[in-house]
Amino acid sequence: MDGMEIRQETDLIAYREALEFMEARNAAIAAGDAREMLWLLEHPPVYTAGTSAVIAELRDPRFDVVETGRGGRYTYHGPGQRIGYVMLDLNQRGKDVRCFVHGLEKWVIDALSDFGVESWAVDGRVGIWTKDVDGREAKIGAIGVRVRRWVTMHGFSVNIAPDLSHFSGIVPCGIDEFGVTSLERLGIDILPQEWDAALIARGKDFLDRLPGSKGSCA
Repeated sequence: MDGMEIRQETDLIAYREALEFMEARNAAIAAGDAREMLWLLEHPPVYTAGTSAVIAELRDPRFDVVETGRGGRYTYHGPGQRIGYVMLDLNQRGKDVRCFVHGLEKWVIDALSDFGVESWAVDGRVGIWTKDVDGREAKIGAIGVRVRRWVTMHGFSVNIAPDLSHFSGIVPCGIDEFGVTSLERLGIDILPQEWDAALIARGKDFLDRLPGSKGSCA
């Protein structure tokens, strides 16, 4: 991931603070005043509402609820869930948002495979899915992006070891018939730094698949 700034946080970053930072960084990248960036972090417990959020899917607003400009519906973020905010200049990497989103999905799927977890994306169902301990399909990662000035913001989250009961306050991403799982629930105990390392190691493959690198999102 040459040329990109990679920032790994060990402290919790307030969601509103991260949102303000991303918006400023988006403008700076678009103006040519800052490098592209991968920001890996965790938030204190918060529910975030995407542009398609439906109020009936906010079942119990026990945590702060923040409206955000990303796509999607309600999402939970909290300790034990590792987030990757991806700020890329699609002017240079191919103006194909669909390909970018598919690239994010494949990036997370590849990194999860490094820990022995088989996961997949499903057409019409946002997120990254795997087989839970009961054999049923469950969500282990979420995807939500925003593109402004052809520069990306937001990105993805992966459940390392969050308190899964916190997801019950919402219908995660508007999908009620499936559960939510985590690496910890699947019996895989890793540190955030280990996840970060696997993700960063797979980062070049992600970038190479983007059309600006003559890649293919097929």
